Amino acid sequence: MHAATSFARRNYTLFILLFATLLLSGCGINNIPRMDEEAKAAWAQVENQYQRRADLIPNLVSTVKGFAAQEQETLTAVIEARSKATSIQVDANTLDNPEQLKKFEAAQSQLSGALSRLMMVSERYPDLKSNQNFLALQSQLEGTENRISVARRDFILAVSRYNTEIRTFPGKIWHSIMYSDLKQREPFTATTPDAEQAPQVTF
Repeated sequence: MHAATSFARRNYTLFILLFATLLLSGCGINNIPRMDEEAKAAWAQVENQYQRRADLIPNLVSTVKGFAAQEQETLTAVIEARSKATSIQVDANTLDNPEQLKKFEAAQSQLSGALSRLMMVSERYPDLKSNQNFLALQSQLEGTENRISVARRDFILAVSRYNTEIRTFPGKIWHSIMYSDLKQREPFTATTPDAEQAPQVTF
């Protein structure tokens, strides 16, 4: 008799816990950490695309150098801008540091400008414009710039969803009770005029 009562009581407790879990899940208690993770993942994709661009640049510089050795100043500017851009590391742990993010984006914008000038060099060298390696790199670079734009847009949307969740009902309540250590995130902002534009690729 006692064992049956204990069994029934344990089942009742499990039922209450299951019901409470379902009830809390349905009212959005997990939205804030989920959206926070989505924002971090979106930023990781931004970094991934920037890294892809940085990886392409050495081959692009080498190809241009072979045809336009006298353009040393432009080549040096690209190499230095790449070095500066890759030296600033921003990961999910520093996403709440607006100053570090601004430095990172400023360095990436500087690299975009240097790449634009490098692409313009091809106008003065017909052999370079028709070189297959250069054309392939140019195409990959253009695709990467588009991916960067998409990744930055996705990050902006992810941050917007997260910030909206912690500032509106019922997310605001859960934030004050359980997630007060998670702060609002800074959205991406362009640091230079027309920084959202990909470097102009011309023939």
